[in-house]
Amino acid sequence: MRHHAAETLLPVNTTLAVALAVLLLAGAVVAAHFRLSPDDSKRRAREIVTAGARATVQLAAVSLVIGWAVHDTAALFGFLFLMFAVATRTAGRRITANHTWWWAALPIAAPVVPAITGLVAAGLLTVPGIAIIPVTGILIGGALTATVLAGRRALDELTQRHGEVEAGLALGFLERDARLEVARGAASDALLPALDQTRTVGLVTLPGAFVGMLLAGASPVLAGAVQVFVLIALLAVEALSVALTVELVARRRLHRHEAEERKPVRPVREP
Repeated sequence: MRHHAAETLLPVNTTLAVALAVLLLAGAVVAAHFRLSPDDSKRRAREIVTAGARATVQLAAVSLVIGWAVHDTAALFGFLFLMFAVATRTAGRRITANHTWWWAALPIAAPVVPAITGLVAAGLLTVPGIAIIPVTGILIGGALTATVLAGRRALDELTQRHGEVEAGLALGFLERDARLEVARGAASDALLPALDQTRTVGLVTLPGAFVGMLLAGASPVLAGAVQVFVLIALLAVEALSVALTVELVARRRLHRHEAEERKPVRPVREP
């Protein structure tokens, strides 16, 4: 019955493959036609096609690996570390293209590791077990998104409002504090996707965890409880991710250009 329900929702056949190809092509064509790239090129169109192809290959491989990893503790932790490493690399390179990218590991690991550890300690997740992989993946994905959005918005704001940072220094602010005052407000927008998703759940969308549990045979009440837990956990994880990312930017641990490493000269005050 469960297998039949899942196939009714989205049968895996040739029609599905064609539909995916058409949707991917449509996204790429729109991005190319309207030149939805920072440099007015067709780069985003190529990225859409590449991302879709990678997702297909990666999920096919993961589907095979998960069945093996959930029964072996060492393999399970190895797979979770791989998820974290890829998220760090992706977030870091999205924020900065220089050697500071690895600092993105902190706002991803700092909120996710304690959250997963606490869930295991409380008995809500088991090791080894199947549930720990999707839950960890959801939290890492949320931290990844929040880190990228916060880092990019913070650095954009510091570039555009550099004069305000200089003004803060002239007033006696420490450099970290002056940069923080300028970057923090813009970086906080990184929380908007998680906030909107949580506020509209059940009214606009039925998220994946809820639908997945229903297809697995869980009651609507249990599926709803699990989905609420996931959404609230994401809010906590992403809030800490944003806070740490802004702090790293304010302290110049994450930056884009070598010129940003040159600290502004503080004015000399007359006695």
